[in-house]
Amino acid sequence: METLKFNLKKDCGKFKILNATNGGPFHKRHANDQYRSNFIEYRDAKIPYSRNHDSNAMGIYGGPYAHDIKAIFPNFDADETNPENYDFACTDESILCTLEAGTKTFYRLGQTIEHQIKKHGTIPPKDFHKWARICEHVILHYTEGWGNGFTHDMPYWEIWNEPDLDADDSPNKRCWGGTKAQFFDFYEIVAKHLKNRFPHLKIGGPAMAYRLDWAEDFLCEMQKRQVPIDFFSWHIYAIEPYHISEKGEKYRALLDKYGYYNTESILNEWNYVRDWRESFVYSLESVHGIKGATFMTSVMSEAQKSSIDMLMYYDTRPSGFNGAFDFYTYRPLKGYYALKWGGEFYELEKEIRTENNIKDVYTLAGVDKDGKIMALITHYSDNDDKENVQVKVEFNKNTEYDIYLLDKDHNAELVKTTTDLTFVMPVYTCIMIKEK
Repeated sequence: METLKFNLKKDCGKFKILNATNGGPFHKRHANDQYRSNFIEYRDAKIPYSRNHDSNAMGIYGGPYAHDIKAIFPNFDADETNPENYDFACTDESILCTLEAGTKTFYRLGQTIEHQIKKHGTIPPKDFHKWARICEHVILHYTEGWGNGFTHDMPYWEIWNEPDLDADDSPNKRCWGGTKAQFFDFYEIVAKHLKNRFPHLKIGGPAMAYRLDWAEDFLCEMQKRQVPIDFFSWHIYAIEPYHISEKGEKYRALLDKYGYYNTESILNEWNYVRDWRESFVYSLESVHGIKGATFMTSVMSEAQKSSIDMLMYYDTRPSGFNGAFDFYTYRPLKGYYALKWGGEFYELEKEIRTENNIKDVYTLAGVDKDGKIMALITHYSDNDDKENVQVKVEFNKNTEYDIYLLDKDHNAELVKTTTDLTFVMPVYTCIMIKEK
C-alpha cells in the first residue's frame, strides 16, 4: 500500500479553467422537431468556455452557414462596412444557446479544417487587411451591438487554426493553404489591426497543431515585428498526461524566450489518441469509455500543476472525439462526469497538493471557504493490463467523507460514507472524496 499525504496548510492558489471544451450544447432554441438535447447536462457541468472551431461542420450549430468567416461574409468582394453583407443568424443562434447554458464562446476567427479533396475556405484571403476588417465587424456584432447584434462578454478571439499542420510543399493543406511566410504576414496584419481596435479584448492564436520548430519561428518573427499576442494556443493528442504537461513547458519556454512573458498558454485541443492510423479506431473506442474519462481527469489534474493556463477538451460536438455525450442520443458518457467533476472545483477557495506522488495516480484537490476538502484521485495508464494499486489518502482530519466512484460500472455515484480512506483502485478508476 502507498500513501498520499495532502498538505492542508499550503495554499497552492486558485483553480485554473480545466473543463472548457470545443463545441457547445446540442440544442435548438428555434425548433423542437425530432427533439434531442443535452442542454441541462451541459449546463450542469459548469463549462466556462466553448471554442467554436469546427462547429461549421455540425448541423446542430448551424452547419456551413455559421462560425467561419467565409460563412458569415460569403462574398469577399462586398462592402465589409455594410451589415447587410453579413449572415449572422446561425452563428447568433449557436452562441446564444451556448450562453444560455452558462458558457461563453471562445471565438476562432478563421475556417473549419477541410479534409476533402478540394479546398475552399482554407485558401489564404486575397486581401489580408480586408479580412482583418471583416473580423473587426464580427467582433463589433457580438460585443458592441453592430448590425443588430449583441454586447456579449466574449474576451477571447483566436486567429486561425493549425497553420503548421501541413508542410509548405504538401499537396493537401487542410488548415492553411499558403506558406509559413504568408501566414506570418497574415497574422501580423490581423493581430495588430484587431488589438488596436479592441485593446480590451484578448487577441491571440495561432492554434498550433504540433510543430515546435514552426512555433519558435513564429514567435521569433512576431517579436521582431512587435506583434502583440495575448494568448498562445496550441494542440496535442497523447496517451499519457505527462506528454501534455511536458509539451506545455516547452511552449512556455519559447514564449518566455521571445519576451511573451505575460502571454497565456492555452491548450485548446486535446484528447486521447494512440496514433492516427493502425490504432485510431482503438483510440476512438477508448475516448468513448472509461479509459477516455480517466485520461480526462488525469490530464486536468496534471495541467493544474503545470504552466498551462487553460484546457479546452476536443470535443463536445457530436463527433468521434466526443467522450462526454453519445453521438445518437446525446446522453452522457463516462467522460461527461469527468467534465462535471472538473466544474465543481471552481467553487473551492484554494488548491492543495500532496507531499508525495504515486506512479500513475493523479490528484486534484482543494478546500472550500469552510475548510472542507474535495479531492479527485485517478488511476490511469495507457497500459490496459496495469495491475491494481492500493492507495491510502491522508488529510490528518478525523471526520467522515462521502465517496463517489467513476469506473466501468459506476457513473460518479455515491458509494459510501466513511472515515477509512483506503482504496483498491484498478486501472481506469476515479474516486471523488468530499468531506461531510
